[in-house]
Amino acid sequence: MRYVFPCNIVPDAEELQTTGRAAFNVTFPDVYGANTCGWSWEEAVEMAEDCLGVALGMYVDAGEDIPQPSQVAEGQVPIPVPPVVAAKLSLYTAMRKQGVSADDLAGILQLEKEAVRKLLDPGYRSHLTQLENALHAVGYALVIEDAIRIPAETESIAQIAD
Repeated sequence: MRYVFPCNIVPDAEELQTTGRAAFNVTFPDVYGANTCGWSWEEAVEMAEDCLGVALGMYVDAGEDIPQPSQVAEGQVPIPVPPVVAAKLSLYTAMRKQGVSADDLAGILQLEKEAVRKLLDPGYRSHLTQLENALHAVGYALVIEDAIRIPAETESIAQIAD
């Protein structure tokens, strides 16, 4: 799966009107509970990236399916998850599809169960090579692509301030 999620980053008109300070609200329509904010466009994008990773990690912790990202619509910002997190989410999803438990994977890879738990934890720093090996063990491969970095603040945001 391609782990790039559409994100809505919109100016907080109420904050601007009340305090005169710019602020931006961040939501992910495909990821329940993934909401945050920032005081600048750049901070909102940074917060969106962090928020997305944490929210997707909560799906793993809860043993739920990772949501499928929808197409990015006009006015939305594409937010990718970091490659290591994408690999962890892919591994988790592949294991669920095939009915492979953490104990099963530990046996296949000849690792301790705790090591497999860390491989599945988006908040734990793992080596990409370990994740590639685990993905291969469940019949998957990691594919990485490049894309243009998140765009700068759009003109529509300036229109709201008027």
